[in-house]
Amino acid sequence: MSSAERALFATVAEYPRLIVAFSGGVDSSLLAVAARKVLGRNGVLAVTADSASLAEGEAEHCDAVTTRWDIPWTTVATEELTDERYRRNAGDRCFWCKSALMDAVEPIADDDTRIALGVNTDDLGDHRPGQEAARQRGAVFPLVTAGLTKSDVRTVARSWGLDVWDRPAMPCLSSRIPYGTGVTVALLTRVDRAERSIRRLGFRDVRVRHYGDTARIEVPTADLPRAIELADKIHAGVLSAGYRYATLDLAGLRSGNLNDALA
Repeated sequence: MSSAERALFATVAEYPRLIVAFSGGVDSSLLAVAARKVLGRNGVLAVTADSASLAEGEAEHCDAVTTRWDIPWTTVATEELTDERYRRNAGDRCFWCKSALMDAVEPIADDDTRIALGVNTDDLGDHRPGQEAARQRGAVFPLVTAGLTKSDVRTVARSWGLDVWDRPAMPCLSSRIPYGTGVTVALLTRVDRAERSIRRLGFRDVRVRHYGDTARIEVPTADLPRAIELADKIHAGVLSAGYRYATLDLAGLRSGNLNDALA
């Protein structure tokens, strides 16, 4: 057993029961599986926030992951889009998103249960107001407590046989909308449709940043040559989603790069 595994198991064992905020990505999946291994089936519940900011197919993915690992799973409806503080999309949008998640999950947590988020130590340096919202409400970050980096998470997940060990990050759809542009269901749907059209062409990791009538497409730099080869098909798919123009960002995919506007 690696030192990362020992640290994670020791951290999870400190809690009688965990509700894991479950996105189906490698971080939350590793945390949920660790809780299942240490606390048993009755000691863990994976919960996925169901809202318009969840990309199509992600709930089904979460169901498949938890079914494979025999982890109890449910969805909760979150109401962030009814909150003007979220919709106005200022730099604190994620704070109100996580507040809505905590509002939905807290009623199903008893006194012996802690709500846990799959935050790793590499996440601490970025602009993540949602972490502070969860922390203020008593949520715990076992991967951070155990000292796991993103690389550690992927290494352990691979050794355990988690299919998601190399899954690209899938942040909520609202992260594609620049700060200051209001978040609406219509915009989230447009972004989701555009990204799905590109993924159907074989791109695993893609972001469509929304700039009015223009979709700024980001893929990893290694995928840029193929994106150029498929430019006609990408362009057609993005226009069918409701955009008038499609541009390819030659700097490649940079997760969280819309936070640069806050500097």
